[in-house]
Amino acid sequence: MKAYDGMYIGGSWRPAAGPDVIEVVDPADEQVIATVPAGTVEDVDAAVRAARAALPAWAATPPAERAARLTALRDALVARQDEIARTVTAELGAPPKLAQAVHVGMPVMVAGSYAELAATYAFEEKTGNSTVLHEPVGVVGAITPWNYPLHQIVAKVAPALAAGCTIVVKPAEDTPLTARLFAEAVHEAGVPAGVFNLVTGLGPVAGQALAEHPDVDLVSFTGSTAVGRRIGAIASGMVKRVALELGGKSANVILPSADLARAVNVGVANVMSNSGQTCSAWTRMLVHRDSYDEAVELAAAAAAKYGDRIGPLVNARQQERVRGYIEKGVAEGARLVAGGPEAPREKGCFVSPTVLADVTPEMTVAQEEIFGPVLCVLRYDDEEDALRIANGTVYGLSGAVWAGDEAEAVAFARRMDTGQVDINGGSFNPLAPFGGYKQSGVGRELGVHGLTEYLQTKSLQF
Repeated sequence: MKAYDGMYIGGSWRPAAGPDVIEVVDPADEQVIATVPAGTVEDVDAAVRAARAALPAWAATPPAERAARLTALRDALVARQDEIARTVTAELGAPPKLAQAVHVGMPVMVAGSYAELAATYAFEEKTGNSTVLHEPVGVVGAITPWNYPLHQIVAKVAPALAAGCTIVVKPAEDTPLTARLFAEAVHEAGVPAGVFNLVTGLGPVAGQALAEHPDVDLVSFTGSTAVGRRIGAIASGMVKRVALELGGKSANVILPSADLARAVNVGVANVMSNSGQTCSAWTRMLVHRDSYDEAVELAAAAAAKYGDRIGPLVNARQQERVRGYIEKGVAEGARLVAGGPEAPREKGCFVSPTVLADVTPEMTVAQEEIFGPVLCVLRYDDEEDALRIANGTVYGLSGAVWAGDEAEAVAFARRMDTGQVDINGGSFNPLAPFGGYKQSGVGRELGVHGLTEYLQTKSLQF
């Protein structure tokens, strides 16, 4: 076990203000692998003050130079990709191939995309007799989750730096080691002191202190809707901006004309990826009643193949939470066709890939975010019924539509109350805006829409 010390503040590692530490646990065997400092209000204040002091110079840095620092950051991440992947596997439990391809590969792409945007975005534009300036919003407080520990940091830090903002990151307490490696990459990339700062700590202490700090101009949070509401309330009381990427209960709608086998197999793979710990996962599969029984059989067979291929959940609390949802689903009338609540291994925070059939829209498992490898299969009568079910939750983050004719799928997708829809298995696009409708959040990440979250506008009239 390694005991890490210090917070990355003002361009160097500084001793923490308090003696408390956070234990980092490998969820595959539930052994403590490291400790990191538990940040205090004093640590957060020091980090914010460093970010505030660095803001004028960084905001005035030419966009081309900001782009060069982001390119250097991307290259530093690539140089460390094997170490980062091993760390993600150790503290999150992600299988090595997933850690390398997704947990490292995706944020590398995102960092590169913002290097290009910083160099090409029109930070000034003419409209009539006015010049419109797009200026950095200021100091950003970023609070990130554990499910994609590097991606969630890069998706906030890269656009903030491209915009000319400075930033303080409070990573999830379950996965702080990846965040520390990111801080080292930032240092290697030559990002000026104070532009990026890292404080590890607990949400109710360090996270709340960051959200409440009067010198933080924007709070960017990814996590649960319940915590997002609290952060939104804090921010509104202080009239500061927020960007909230929250929960999801995404619908995977398989229309009668679709290739059923492909739609089901891809849908199951989507839910099982990252052990189901993905806010945009298509956790509700909607199938026409004429094809329902066949779809359930296909889904059960597909899920069974993932038994030894998915990693553990992030911790024992999450394991028990997911197992509780499975039990509740069965108690409310769902039919268990794959997996179940029983732990598949004696050690580790594992949950079996699970498929619940005969799920109805009002069931708890059809309404609440489970955040584990659990697929709910629902039947519908006609297209209007499918739309009613798809839109019938408080969430609206992502979704999918499958149809034999692309135009048919697009027409249905246009009526879905959700921020992103994949058509017939459309692939991930790091330039497309990501974010939710309804209680899935406020604002967007990725691409130019993610950049504008960190900008404010000023007009000069001539």
